[in-house]
Amino acid sequence: MKVVLVDSGGANLGSVRFALQRLGVEARLSGEARLIEGADRVILPGVGTAARVMGRLRELGLVDCLRALRVPLLGVCVGMQVLYDASEEGQVQCLGLIPGTVARLPATPELRVPHMGWNTLQPLRASSLGEGIEAGDHAYFVHGYAAPVSADCLISSTHGADFAAVVQRGNVGGAQFHPERSSAVGARLLRNFLERGLA
Repeated sequence: MKVVLVDSGGANLGSVRFALQRLGVEARLSGEARLIEGADRVILPGVGTAARVMGRLRELGLVDCLRALRVPLLGVCVGMQVLYDASEEGQVQCLGLIPGTVARLPATPELRVPHMGWNTLQPLRASSLGEGIEAGDHAYFVHGYAAPVSADCLISSTHGADFAAVVQRGNVGGAQFHPERSSAVGARLLRNFLERGLA
């Protein structure tokens, strides 16, 4: 199986690659459309801002490539956010593969934003991507913006308000949490993606 990590310039590229190695998969890091188009699985990591990640994808000429992919594509953290139509973070237009707008998490005196640390997950419907992830399982988050809980949301979490933790629309999926830092839950999600795709 050919697995390609999109070179989105994020600091988590190495840790995602290592998480895949622990599952026995050697992923290739690439910013070349030709290699991405020839993959069996594509993972789009991302940290920082949606505007920075989209700027990197435009710089590499990968926007149309990612939009046209027919193989399973998994976005991680900001890589998930840029799958949506737009993000309020910098008012940036994104890939438009999942309808909706990513918005800032609400801050309160009790809840700080960005949301950093472990939080519980709530599966909303059965899916191959979320198989084996149960209500109350924990995952590790670092983000200040989040996608809405919509028909494409498989698993939600809550920080001031409910938000999408895992999503899927057709061959496109995403995890707002960091699977590479989420212990057994993160490994399960990555294994599901590698073995089952987004059926």
